[in-house]
Amino acid sequence: MSIKKLISYSVVAGLGVMLFADPAFAQGGGGATGEAVRSTGDGLKSLGAGLAAGLAVIGGGLGIGKIGSSAVESMARQPEASGTISTNMLIAAALVEGATLFAVLGGFLNLR
Repeated sequence: MSIKKLISYSVVAGLGVMLFADPAFAQGGGGATGEAVRSTGDGLKSLGAGLAAGLAVIGGGLGIGKIGSSAVESMARQPEASGTISTNMLIAAALVEGATLFAVLGGFLNLR
């Protein structure tokens, strides 16, 4: 299965879960008063947070994969520079991972 198909199936499944599971949990919680527990705005916030987190993780994974593949290719071409390449690869991967973490947290902080 190609990466594009896997990503599109994951996005469709995630959207389906977020869109169709939200009304099931939005039942009245007030008993006789009939108050709704969640509003439509809460559902849209959840959808936006999920999409933001998912896209951030996909982008971070692609970035770290590109860094790793380039580093391995560089080490294969110049084995004597593998120590320097490994150090630079780890620093770059940590920076990408940090930016991804901030993006995911930013998406989830919108739920407040």
